[in-house]
Amino acid sequence: MGAQSKPVIGPWGKATAGATGAVLANALVYPLDIVKTRLQVQVKHKDAVAAAAAPGAEPHYTSTWDAISKIAEQDGVLGLYNGIGGSLIGVASTNFAYFYWYSIVRAVYQRSAKSAAPPSALVELSLGAVAGAVAQIFTIPVAVVTTRQQTQSKEDRKGLIATAREVIESEDGVSGLWRGLKASLVLVVNPAITYGAYERLKVALFPGKTNLRPWEAFLLGALSKSLATITTQPLIVAKVGLQSKPPPVRNGKPFKSFIEVMQFILAHEGPVGLFKGIGPQILKGVLVQGILMMTKERVELLFILFVRYLQKLRSDRLAKSASLAALRSAAPVLVK
Repeated sequence: MGAQSKPVIGPWGKATAGATGAVLANALVYPLDIVKTRLQVQVKHKDAVAAAAAPGAEPHYTSTWDAISKIAEQDGVLGLYNGIGGSLIGVASTNFAYFYWYSIVRAVYQRSAKSAAPPSALVELSLGAVAGAVAQIFTIPVAVVTTRQQTQSKEDRKGLIATAREVIESEDGVSGLWRGLKASLVLVVNPAITYGAYERLKVALFPGKTNLRPWEAFLLGALSKSLATITTQPLIVAKVGLQSKPPPVRNGKPFKSFIEVMQFILAHEGPVGLFKGIGPQILKGVLVQGILMMTKERVELLFILFVRYLQKLRSDRLAKSASLAALRSAAPVLVK
């Protein structure tokens, strides 16, 4: 019997699969998201002891575990999940938009190129960047609000809507919800590198495979995300600094651009400051991307099985209708 062709599930199916995997993955490792955000917004001083003793000073974290311990001690275990609702909404919408537009622009490219061969690495990066840019424009307000929630203390903790109002009132009005858009648009190279590397590594490591095993998808997701994170970490740190409250040393003056954030970090912490929080960032990225791609592959397979089931139902219905039509047409002949 010939091999059965793989049904095309379309952009909506791919987007739903990607969003489902992203939500599950981010929910599982959310405390790491809180930790990496706290580490990235803190300003390291030369005299850390004096800085920690200063009135109104924010807690100083020396490592991932130190941050987890102090957050749990000061804000309770729930402090490690502050802002998770908004975060998961943002994750779902961003990944749905990304995978939806990525599948569309990739299909358009392949039709225009009139080639069955997979796109080159440069083309994959370009397609991913276009899809990421479109997704960011529509979903960045949720990311801004979530970043604020993740850096709130227990006393200042607010819900999603209240935090959004605070951003609007304390920043530049409604446009404050799009703070960091330029940095986010630059950072579309991160998912572009991630998914571009994923597609290229898939061909290189598992040539000819249509459906990957869970561990294979996890491995590819982890490798591709690690590469993307190391490459773009300074921009990630700058974006988080731009979207969070300004450090006390700026007396409430917000940053105007991610270049200004990077200059501030270089002046106060040196080049190493641009890579602060990279430990939990990579760990979170590896786990999220690995679980995401593993789940996405499984959900896509479920969609394929569902499509095949619908095709079978439709085929059976058509066959039944044809049989009934044949019986009706033969009925007058039988009566005579």
